[in-house]
Amino acid sequence: MPVKSDRWIRRMALEHRMIEPFEASQVKAVGGKSVVSYGTSSYGYDIRCSTEFRIFTNINSTIVDPKAFDEKNFVAYQGEVCIIPPNSFALARTVEYFRIPRNVLTICLGKSTYARCGIIVNVTPLEPEWEGHVTLEFSNTTPLPAKIYANEGVAQVIFIESDEVCETSYRDRGGKYQGQKGVTLPRI
Repeated sequence: MPVKSDRWIRRMALEHRMIEPFEASQVKAVGGKSVVSYGTSSYGYDIRCSTEFRIFTNINSTIVDPKAFDEKNFVAYQGEVCIIPPNSFALARTVEYFRIPRNVLTICLGKSTYARCGIIVNVTPLEPEWEGHVTLEFSNTTPLPAKIYANEGVAQVIFIESDEVCETSYRDRGGKYQGQKGVTLPRI
């Protein structure tokens, strides 16, 4: 199962709408201002965070339960910069909408710019035939508030192509996050 190169990513994005909107090269500045890079890299694609956030709050003093998640545990926020409280987290979504081919699995890793600031980006693998906006989780592991910049790079998606098509894809299983748009909270 080889990791796919920039040429493969460009071809799949342009011919099969795998990533929309798509940047064919690495963007490091916008309007003369430096940004955390995004777009196609050597063997991956650096995704951007949108302006839509859900910031975790413990004002309700409830238990975080993935089987019975209370939406009141989040404060909805829209903006170019999100401040995550110390030792807390926020959810966001990608600018990009993905359509993963049936013979491809992706793995997503946070960018080192954020990791070096104590901000961990968590994304589960994008399975074969999954599509949607990716929900991102940013954990602020520091005792200080942390900034996340919208419309800039936050993580890199690596595409792994199998030499055979999977028997059952995410779409075949009727996956609960199929076609998600916006920040999607936990579902059972």
